Order: sequence, then C-alpha cells, then structure tokens
Amino acid sequence: MATKVVMEALSPTMEEGRLVKWLKNEGDAVKSGEAIAEVETDKAIMELVARADGILRKRVLGEGTAAPVGQLVGVIAGKDENIDALLGGAGAPAAGAAAQPNASAQAAPAEQVVAQSKETAGASSIPRNAAQAQGEASTPPQQKAGAATAPPQAPPPSQPAAGAQPQQGAPTNGGRARSSPLARRLASERGIDLGAMQGSGPGGRIVKRDIEAAASAPAQPVAQRQAAAPRAAGAGDFEDVALTQIRKTIAKRLSESIGPIPTFYLTAEFDLSRTAELRTAMAEMGDEFKVSFNDIVLKGVATALAQHPEVNAHWLGDKIRYHHRVHLGMAVATDDGLIVPVIFDADQKRMSDISREAKELAKRARERKLKPEEYTGSTFSVSNLGMFGIDQFTAIINPPEAGILAIGAIEDKQVVIGGEPQVRKRLRVTMSCDHRVVDGAVGAKFLQTLRRLIENPLMLVY
Repeated sequence: MATKVVMEALSPTMEEGRLVKWLKNEGDAVKSGEAIAEVETDKAIMELVARADGILRKRVLGEGTAAPVGQLVGVIAGKDENIDALLGGAGAPAAGAAAQPNASAQAAPAEQVVAQSKETAGASSIPRNAAQAQGEASTPPQQKAGAATAPPQAPPPSQPAAGAQPQQGAPTNGGRARSSPLARRLASERGIDLGAMQGSGPGGRIVKRDIEAAASAPAQPVAQRQAAAPRAAGAGDFEDVALTQIRKTIAKRLSESIGPIPTFYLTAEFDLSRTAELRTAMAEMGDEFKVSFNDIVLKGVATALAQHPEVNAHWLGDKIRYHHRVHLGMAVATDDGLIVPVIFDADQKRMSDISREAKELAKRARERKLKPEEYTGSTFSVSNLGMFGIDQFTAIINPPEAGILAIGAIEDKQVVIGGEPQVRKRLRVTMSCDHRVVDGAVGAKFLQTLRRLIENPLMLVY
C-alpha cells in the first residue's frame, strides 16, 4: 500500500522545516523505522523516519527546500504500484530546486512518519569549537538571549550572479564557495572574496578563522587601491541568504517578546572575591571539581529561584503558573542564532554537575544535536556575554517566562571596604522582569538573595 511521507512537526514549536539531505534515492528499498531524510527544524537537525516498508518511489521535495508542516515530501510504495493519486497536483522538483509550499496541506497520520533525534557525527557543518554560554535569551531560541544556538546547517544557497564562476578547486554549494553564515557575514563586512579562498572547516568549508586569517594578511598597497576605478553597483556587490529555520524562529519570538511584554530592568553589582577563592580551592582538588564563574552563578540563580517561586513563574495569559521545580535555561550562541538548552532541577544539582552538564549542552547546541526535550521546559533563563568583554546589557525575556538574568564581565574595581580603598573582583547583572508577574520589590528581593549566595558561595556547596 502506498504511503505519503510528509513534513512532520519534529519539535514543539516547528511550523516548517527545510529538507537538508535525502538519505535514500528514488528506487531504494526502505523499511519501517529507517531514516530517509535529514530535516532542519527551528532548533536542530532531525531525521525523518519511514513508517512503512516499500520503495521510495518519489522524492517530491528538493534538498535545501523549506516546506510547512503537513506538505508532501515523498511517496513510499510497491515497485509497480500506481502513485499518481497520491502525488495529485504536487510537483516533484529536482533535488535542490525550490518547491512551492502548500500551506493547505494536511498533516499525515502519526503512524506514517516519525522523527528521531540525529545523534551521529556530521549533522553539523559548523566547527566543533569550545562552547560558551552566552547571548540574549532565545526562543528556545528566541530573542537576543544567548540561544544559544549549536551547529545549524548553512541556509540554502542563493543563485550566483550571471556568469560568475567559483574559484577552481574551492568546494562549492549551489555555485558559490561553501561557507558558514558567520563567515559570509564577516567576509561581507571586510570586503573579502569567498570565491578566492580555501576553507579549513569540514569538507573545505570556509569558517570564521579563515576570514580572520584573510583579514590579517598584508593589505594591498595604497597606490594600487587608488588606481582601482570606481564601478557601478552590480549583482556581485551583495548576497541574499535565505533565512534558516532557527533564524525565522528567533525573529518570530522577538516580536512576541519585546513588544507585548511590559518589561522593566533591575541592575546589581556583586563582589566576587570569595567566589574567586572558592573556585581556586575547588580547582586545587582536581579537574573533577573545576568550575567557572558562570557555573557558580548558574548554581546561585537556581538556588535563589527555589527560594523565590514568585520569580520562577510563567505568564499564561489568563493565569500565572508558579513552578515548584527549577529548570534553568542557559542561553547559547550558534553561528546561525541563539538557542536555550535547559538544566533541569538545577537547584538540586551540585556545582560540578552543573558545570559538566552546561558544557555538554552548549557543545550539543552548537552541533545542532539537541533533542527537543533538551531545549524546552525552562522556567527561567540566564544569558552571559561577559566572555566578550560586555560590562552590562539587557536580555530579552523568553516567553512565557517571567524573567531573564543578563550577566556581564568580571572586572577588577577599586571599592571602599571598611573605609579603605581596595581592588576587588566585581560582576554586574541585569534582570529583565515581566511586570505582569514580577513587581519591582519582588525582583529586588530575588537579587538580594542572589547577592547573598554569590558573595558567600559556601552556601552553594553541599
């Protein structure tokens, strides 16, 4: 019996997906439960899995093409079975060709197609560099919060200018040198020709470090630059890059947050002298106990939330939900956007456990390998831009959460202690509060508790 394969909702917030790669060719035999394609959702790269035995008779959707949930992707049937009725008016573009989404298509029954998280290496096209928590809260990526965001696939390539040819030997994708979104943006800002470069990333992909290396190369002599005649603007002067699913979601979540939510901000400065001493003492106990300042702050925030359930809350329109468990969202930046993996029951975990889990989640986020359950369900979020030298900033709330804490850089400052000037390590944090849930005094009391915990970190060790 012929079976439709449709674009399924592979994450709780997915409205459309982009077919990154077909894992089966037309004419290949498939078995129920076998992966047949990779799909980029708004959060990760997932596998589309067949629920019927047979032959992949038709690949309706081309690689690199986005389609709304419910649209026909392909057809599984017997070798000689007539599938014309299933195809109906759906076009069958060649691989890589753009298909027109059918917004009215209905989702197929769940038993036909299911999704499983992709755990194998290679799902990401972004270098697996050291992960850092950072940025402004994203939707599960969402806003400017540090979503975030592990490695997303490069967006579908735009068509090259007429007559343009890629550099000989350089890996290309749809007529242009393969490169990460961040690399393309940096190259555009610095006037670097990607077509003349050889990338150092996976498969020769041009990445951030390649752009930085090119930018630091000796500049062209002034005389040569002045000799170049100005020319009229042309198609080769810019590049239009289609939005990835994660970037579309970030844009949507921003509009849901910054406008409708009545937000106010509370800023406080903490003394980290004792925290620094604790961190040094823990490091001397061995690698197992090494933690970062960010890990200590995460533990402090989780502990403070457990003591202030009025902050650990969600605005649900007609009611406020106060959570009895603390699920801490940790904003992580990716090349394509921001995503917020979750440390569940963070207040119940040891600092060293939080440290290990935070590093692993950030790494998986950058590699686009997070499972849906790993980036949904947060009750409050934290965003850290301190590692970029940002002293202070305001993060955007991740709805339906009632607040988010923005963490700045640690500085050595001269302060007066007991009437005497001293140089101490200081940290500034800013809490964005949804005034519909958190009043000014409530937010201030939460920060008071957090200050007490951070400045006396032995209270966090057990």
